[in-house]
Amino acid sequence: MLHEKNIILTVHTSDRPRVPDLQRVAVEPISDDFKRLTLTFGYMETPNVPRALGLCRKQGLKFDIMSTSFFLGRRSVVPTARQGMPLWQDKLFIFLMRNAANPTDFFRIPPGRVVELGTQVSV
Repeated sequence: MLHEKNIILTVHTSDRPRVPDLQRVAVEPISDDFKRLTLTFGYMETPNVPRALGLCRKQGLKFDIMSTSFFLGRRSVVPTARQGMPLWQDKLFIFLMRNAANPTDFFRIPPGRVVELGTQVSV
């Protein structure tokens, strides 16, 4: 099942400290039902996806943030003694990864509008 409008969103971090609003949004039409949207933030900025989506109105895209579904990927990392690093390093890496910022909070996406799709990765 596809939604009426489908947008593939990429959030890019620039090598500049700040990005002006006029350069923040890039829209590329793929078909009538699909568009590719790239949001660019400076490395000193905290990404605010809902605010940036509001800037899309100038380019003809309208979003009601409370009726938009966001699909996010989630990786679950598990240790394995047979690959890569020693087991203690695997466990340290997994501990640090679990303490990383939650993408929903980091991008300021309304939590009730997020669907997470997960995979399990062995290190």
